[in-house]
Amino acid sequence: MVFKRLLGAIGAGGPSVDTVLDGGTVVPGGVLSGRVWLKGGSTAVDVEHIGLELLARVEAEHEEGESEGAVVFERFTVGGGFRLGAEEERQVPFSVPVPWETPVTELYGQPLGIVLGVRTEVGVAGARDKGDLDPLAVGPLPVQEAVLEALGGLGFGFRSADLEYGRIGGTCQQLPFYQEVELTPAPQYAHEVTEIELTFLASPAGLEVVLEADKRGGLFSAGHDALTRFTVRHEDARTLDWSSEVDGWIRQLIALREAYGAHAAYGHGEHHDRGHHDGHHRSGPGLGTAVAAGTAGLALGVVGGMVAAEVVDEIGDFFAGDED
Repeated sequence: MVFKRLLGAIGAGGPSVDTVLDGGTVVPGGVLSGRVWLKGGSTAVDVEHIGLELLARVEAEHEEGESEGAVVFERFTVGGGFRLGAEEERQVPFSVPVPWETPVTELYGQPLGIVLGVRTEVGVAGARDKGDLDPLAVGPLPVQEAVLEALGGLGFGFRSADLEYGRIGGTCQQLPFYQEVELTPAPQYAHEVTEIELTFLASPAGLEVVLEADKRGGLFSAGHDALTRFTVRHEDARTLDWSSEVDGWIRQLIALREAYGAHAAYGHGEHHDRGHHDGHHRSGPGLGTAVAAGTAGLALGVVGGMVAAEVVDEIGDFFAGDED
C-alpha cells in the first residue's frame, strides 16, 4: 500500500520521504517488506540512518481509571550512511521480521478494531523526522484461524477485540501488551459463562492459547476468574479435530472456574501441552459472519492519558487524530 501523504521537508530545503509497504497482509512471525523513497531537497545532505518502528494503540487499566496510547513494540534500522544529493531520488528496500506476538488486525477481511502502524524515522545531520506512518494489516496464522473457526462452529460469537497493556502471569509473553478477543458464549454454555476471553501468544514453536471466563475488573483490581492455557504446534493446524479440541478446552475452563469459585484469582489455571494427534481439521461456519456483524459495534473509544513505557509522543493522523 502507498501512504499518499509525503512528509514535509526535514528542515528548510531538506529531503522528503515516502514509505511504500508491499501489498497484502502479513502474519505473526512473517516478513514485512517494502521500500523507503527519498527525494533530495535543495541541498545535499548526509542521511545518517533510516529506521522503522512498529506501533500499536494500547489500552491500560490502572487505579485512576483507563487510558490509551501508542506503544512502540519493535524497531529496525533499514538504511543510512550515505549522501543524498540535491533533488536526487533514491529507494531503500527493506525486509524485516514481524514479531511472533504481533496482534491480528483482521479476520476474513474484516477489521477487528486493532490499530497497528509502521512509522519511518529518517536522521539527517542530527535532525530526525518521524512523520511517515502507514497502517499495518496482520492476518492470523493457520493455527490461530483453526481455533477461531472451531469457536465459530461451536456457536461462539465475536464481541470485540483490544490490546491490553500488561503481562499474563505464567505465560511466555514477550511484548508489553497482549491482544484480547471477547466472545459471546455458545448457547450450550450460556448458562455457565457470560463471556469468554481469548488471547494468542505465538512463538516459533507453536501457539499458547489463553482462555478466561467471566472477567470482571481490570489488571489491577480483584474479581478475575480462573484462566487456563493450552499449547499447540503450528503443524497441528491441519491435523487436529479442532471442534472437539476446542470444545474440550472450554469444558476444562468451565470446570476450573467452578473449582476455584466465582471469584478465583487471576493467574490461577492450568497449562496443557498438545502433542501430535492424528485426525482431520473439521471447521464449522467460523467467526467470519460474527466478525462482520460484530465489528460494526466495536467501541474502542479514546480515553485520556497515555500508557507507560515507550509511549509515542506524536500519535499522528493514523491513530484517529490523537496527538500530543
